[in-house]
Amino acid sequence: MDCSITSTKRLPPGRSTARRAQHGHSTSELLIALGLGGLLLCQLCSLWFYTSRSFAAQASYVGLDQDSQRALDRLSKEIRQAKGLTSFAANEMVFKDIDDLPLAYSVVDRALVRIKGSQRTVLLTDCDWLKVSIFQRNPVEGSYDQYPAADVATCKLLELPGSAPASHIQPLPPPPSSCSRPRS
Repeated sequence: MDCSITSTKRLPPGRSTARRAQHGHSTSELLIALGLGGLLLCQLCSLWFYTSRSFAAQASYVGLDQDSQRALDRLSKEIRQAKGLTSFAANEMVFKDIDDLPLAYSVVDRALVRIKGSQRTVLLTDCDWLKVSIFQRNPVEGSYDQYPAADVATCKLLELPGSAPASHIQPLPPPPSSCSRPRS
């Protein structure tokens, strides 16, 4: 390891370059260094700020997606168990449930509400609309689309836009027949 000895001894007055090397930084150099450091600090702070906002937004989107999926899963399950559709509008569906009571889903005060008898259950909040489309079971020739149903009597499928693409059309249960089913 090499060691060197430096001296703090003043040089003679004729050697000004060596004398200048012994002094500290000038005020302008210090201001430039502080300015560059401040710019770098501002950039790091803005990156941290926008990154934290992005993470918060992603967490919010995940929560909304989970709430929506839970509501659509429950809606789909109860529609499949219903006896049939009795009426529908642009933002409301009414079914005849397994116990012959009406089961309604509608948007009330920006919330998707399940109404059965006097019991109201909020399935989803911050819901602006519920668009329901009804279709017949037979498909349009040469495509995967179905023919629109004229009324609830010919309705065999429901479309709820915004649900999962693979299962966006829900089959309705067959109409009740006059024969009794065996109980299990």
